[in-house]
Amino acid sequence: MASTAQSTSSTLPKGVAPLRAGVGNSFLWRRLHSLTGIVPVGLFLLEHFLSNAEALNGVGAYNAQVKFLTGLPFRLGMEIFGIFIPLAFHALYGVYIWWRGENNVIDYPWAGNWFYTVQRYSGILVFAYVTYHIWYMRFAGVHLVDHYDASFWKVQHELSHQLALGIYVVGVIAASWHFGYGLFLFAAKWGIVTGKKAQKRAQAAGIALSILLMLMGLATVYAFVTAEPQKKNPVWDQHSESAPEQSRLIPQSTPSSQAR
Repeated sequence: MASTAQSTSSTLPKGVAPLRAGVGNSFLWRRLHSLTGIVPVGLFLLEHFLSNAEALNGVGAYNAQVKFLTGLPFRLGMEIFGIFIPLAFHALYGVYIWWRGENNVIDYPWAGNWFYTVQRYSGILVFAYVTYHIWYMRFAGVHLVDHYDASFWKVQHELSHQLALGIYVVGVIAASWHFGYGLFLFAAKWGIVTGKKAQKRAQAAGIALSILLMLMGLATVYAFVTAEPQKKNPVWDQHSESAPEQSRLIPQSTPSSQAR
């Protein structure tokens, strides 16, 4: 028996053993990736959805919300260390995990496997969408830190283009599913929910949250698209650290006859 076992083991091909949970640095990086998807990236996503939903209350309410956010103390530091860096890590390492993963939904066509696969692939769409969204809203065109009163107009102007509207709709749906179902995966991975019944309830809750966020996001997009068209203020093209006097007032809707 011993000689047989030794001869069998000696014939096994040599190579590097596959990484498993708890081996090397993979376990640590994957846990950190999972954690950053909830805190702070997930919390920022929820805040972003809620803040944007102010568009349902009109131009003044949305611009006032942007004024509050851009006026927070230590705003730049919170953006860099609380949003940009964690978001970049979560996105880039998520792409790495996706790239090294294998799609087995054909071999194991279970609903849970499909949900997990869609959650992973939606992350790629979210990465592309968020990169574009941050670039446009934060760095391109009218500077909203200087001119918060241009916030509603800027989003509405962007959504007036059919391609951008399609990108926003797809991005909202993908981000909603990625976070909602990802929250369930986080709870299961970290041992917060154990047992079949508890995990099924958590899975249903994650799907319900995804649907709720989708409806909230799409309702917000609809509010921008259907609102009275806003007229661009030439003052918004000025860039300065101190917002001009005209930007201290929150404008209401302009008549459609004055719209672009």
